[in-house]
Amino acid sequence: MSVKFKVIEKGQPGVAGGGTKKYYASTSSSGELTLEKLTKRIEKNSTVGGADIRAVLYAMVEMMQESLEDGQIVRLGDLGSIRLNVKSKGEEKEEEVSSSSIIGAKAIFTPSTKLKDMLKTLKYEKVASN
Repeated sequence: MSVKFKVIEKGQPGVAGGGTKKYYASTSSSGELTLEKLTKRIEKNSTVGGADIRAVLYAMVEMMQESLEDGQIVRLGDLGSIRLNVKSKGEEKEEEVSSSSIIGAKAIFTPSTKLKDMLKTLKYEKVASN
């Protein structure tokens, strides 16, 4: 299999009117794998029933959220890890930094070495742009 990509045109960031435009490759999604579909695929490749798989997957999502809320890094073996990162306003003095300085949070995914190695060997296929 190969990763599909399309060609998109982008202007220069921060330049009025876009400045000089160039063409770039951009991945083209071929669908999505939902938790329901994942459950069915795992069920076909194991001796565990769908209800049990679904229960474990939903519990895993819940435990991951709780762990991230507690400030823990969630390590997912050969997949990688997820951790939280915050964005904050800059304050003039150290003592002025408080929880109200935080203006947002995001989850950061870091792929495992095994996943990074897979990314290095991907094959690509250009698809027609819409």
